[in-house]
Amino acid sequence: MNTPDQCNSLAQVRAEIDRIDAQIVPLLAERGGYVLAAARFKSRADEVPAPQRVEQVIAQVRALAEVQGALPEVVERTYRAMIAAFIEAEMRHWKQR
Repeated sequence: MNTPDQCNSLAQVRAEIDRIDAQIVPLLAERGGYVLAAARFKSRADEVPAPQRVEQVIAQVRALAEVQGALPEVVERTYRAMIAAFIEAEMRHWKQR
């Protein structure tokens, strides 16, 4: 593992990004399992989007981003896109049950 400053080539940078992606994808899969599980506890379709919960999550991840030295705007945009996709998946799952 190299830090960004230790990388001596674009290939090394890309290898580190691939390493990180290999860690992120299983976490997304795990998160997705919990998102689908949440559908069991929602009796109406209009409960699926949960906008107040979305804003709570966004506030939490922005705070985490600041502590971790990440770009809060990038983290927020990434999470908003991810949450939107998970809401769509949860809605499909909710309708199928």
